[in-house]
Amino acid sequence: MPGTSPARLTLALYQPDIPQNAGTILRMCACLGFGAAIIEPAGFPVSDRHFRRAGMDYLDHVAIARHASFSAFDAWRRREGARLILLSTKASLAYTEFRFEAGDILLLGRESAGAPEEVHQAADARLLIPLRNSMRSLNVAVAAAMVAGEAARQIQIARLADANIVEGG
Repeated sequence: MPGTSPARLTLALYQPDIPQNAGTILRMCACLGFGAAIIEPAGFPVSDRHFRRAGMDYLDHVAIARHASFSAFDAWRRREGARLILLSTKASLAYTEFRFEAGDILLLGRESAGAPEEVHQAADARLLIPLRNSMRSLNVAVAAAMVAGEAARQIQIARLADANIVEGG
C-alpha cells in the first residue's frame, strides 16, 4: 500500500470471492478517500465484468494494494505499525464499543468462509456487528460500510478534539 497516508483508514479484503462486493467496497474507498488492499488469491480476475460494473469508473480513483498472501500483507502492515482490526461473526466485541484510530486497517474475510484462524490470531482486535439471534451475517459490503463509517466518525471527532486542544492552549 505504498502512498497511503497513515492517518486514514484502509479496508482490506481477505481473498474476496464475490466480485460485486469487492467492487462496491472499492468504490466506497474511492469516494471516501480510504486506502484499499486485496489479499490474494481473489476468487475472480480483476478484469471480471461484475467487479468492474460494481466499481464503475471509481476504481480509477483508488490505489488498490495487492498482496500475494496473508503473510506478505501482515509483514507489510507490521512494518507500517498499523493495527489490524478484523470484522468477524466469531468476535465478541461490538464495533460500536471499540475505539478506532487513524491508520487502522479494517479487514473483511471471505464472503463464503470468513477468515482462517491464522488471520484471527494476527488481528489486534476482532469486532462484530450485533445481529438478531436468528440472523447469521450481513452482506460484506454492508458490514464494511457500517464499520468504516463508525471508524471515520470516531477519527474525525478525535482530530477535531486534538485541534481544539492545540488551538485552545
